[in-house]
Amino acid sequence: MRCAFYGDDFTGATDTLATYAEAGLASALFLGVPDARRLAASGRLEVLGIAGAARALALQAMADELAPVAAFFRTLDVPLLHYKCCSTFDSAPQVGNLAAAMAALRPAAAHPLVAILGGQPSLGRYCCFGQLFASAGADGAVHRIDRHPTMSRHPVTPMHEADLRRHLGSQGLARIELVDWRALDDEARLDGVLDAALAQAPDAVLFDVLHERHLATLGRQLWQRAAVARLLAVGASSVAQALLAHWRASGQLAAEAPAAGIAPAEGPVFAIAGSRSPVTARQVEHAAAAYVVERVSVQRLLGARETIVEASARGLAQGRSVLVQVDPADESAASAQAVAQATAQLLAEVLQRAPAVRRVGIAGGDTSSLAARHLGVWGLEFGGRLTAGVTLVRARADAPRLDGLELMLKGGQMGTPELFLTLIDGA
Repeated sequence: MRCAFYGDDFTGATDTLATYAEAGLASALFLGVPDARRLAASGRLEVLGIAGAARALALQAMADELAPVAAFFRTLDVPLLHYKCCSTFDSAPQVGNLAAAMAALRPAAAHPLVAILGGQPSLGRYCCFGQLFASAGADGAVHRIDRHPTMSRHPVTPMHEADLRRHLGSQGLARIELVDWRALDDEARLDGVLDAALAQAPDAVLFDVLHERHLATLGRQLWQRAAVARLLAVGASSVAQALLAHWRASGQLAAEAPAAGIAPAEGPVFAIAGSRSPVTARQVEHAAAAYVVERVSVQRLLGARETIVEASARGLAQGRSVLVQVDPADESAASAQAVAQATAQLLAEVLQRAPAVRRVGIAGGDTSSLAARHLGVWGLEFGGRLTAGVTLVRARADAPRLDGLELMLKGGQMGTPELFLTLIDGA
């Protein structure tokens, strides 16, 4: 096994699964620490992932979630551990605290380097001199993260600080050294720069990621140092991209294979948009050509869910694809957790009444995490990539009606405007 990772929400975890699986590595994603039976059912793995919900959890709940993960990781013969966070690093001292996550997993890694990779250019995420920038939607303008039109106003973890050292410092990571892009562009001095940073005994080292070319350089550093002692890396799927780039450059992995296609859906598709992102809103607008779109208020979702279930099941029974959108303009005082939980229950109830549905789409990180767990799914396998950052996965479940169910679990910011159409038509 080359790598084990924990994804702090399901959407990001499936993207990391796809990154490894597309490279030809035997990979599986579990929805919790797997037991021996489920490990055996997954065969010999080169990459093992656990999809969690730490991004949406308070401090004590995070500790409870991550303690068994750290204990399990300690039992694995694997050189590198990856805490997969959102590429926008949105987190807060009391919710999804990344410093608390690192503290929970740190005992499972012996190397003094805790590496934080600050960007993912393939998704329009760039880290320059420790400052995080992100695009807004497919091919959108790039904004400093604290001025991003969506992430600066995230309903749970708004980003008010672009300097990742200050952002993570506010969560408890007091001493962070920076290795900026200039050192990455000068490999002759990079080892010395990083050794000097480690000599300061920091809590972590933040690496700029400004260009795709930086990935192989970072992958070499991670992999060579992980050969000395197990290492913990923190970041988006750029951690996986860095490792793969180094393995290919050093001949440890074959060149990239052609991406696998996705067949059209067999039967009607059911989709839920729980995200308030403008990106998701545009995707819902495009979906009107192929879906019965029903916009519902938070009050109706929480208090009259049965009517939504009945209408959705009726449309699906008629062979029509259905998309339920939680009104993004609804300023209800209900907690985001309560809305996500109600949305997860809605999905489960619709699937009970519409057994012909074999493909489901969910927009919203917290919604996706809770929905998959609510269904009783225990694992996910890679099915194909719909677009950059958005993957189709197949559910592993003990219930026959859910085993093999195709799921699109996407973050609110991810995907092209036509994404929900692609979910029906294939890619």
